[in-house]
Amino acid sequence: MADTTDQGSQETAYLPPHAPPTNHGHTTAAWTTTLVVFLGVLVVAGAMMASEVWIAWIGAAIIAVGVIAGKVLQMLGFGQQKVPAEGTR
Repeated sequence: MADTTDQGSQETAYLPPHAPPTNHGHTTAAWTTTLVVFLGVLVVAGAMMASEVWIAWIGAAIIAVGVIAGKVLQMLGFGQQKVPAEGTR
């Protein structure tokens, strides 16, 4: 029997320089944004069922507060940390 192994072909693997963060958004800023926006959506849904437009506007304001609070928390350092660029290490 002949040897069927190919000694000349080796595949080169190109891997990223280092792995990105793996928390997938499990941060205080992300959870705060999610919970407050969800509360606002529940208020809007209740307002739609009750046919009360003014309550829907309150729910929309709660949603806006949630988005702003999440961004502020991210800027204060409670969000996901950024990976430094390739040339800045």
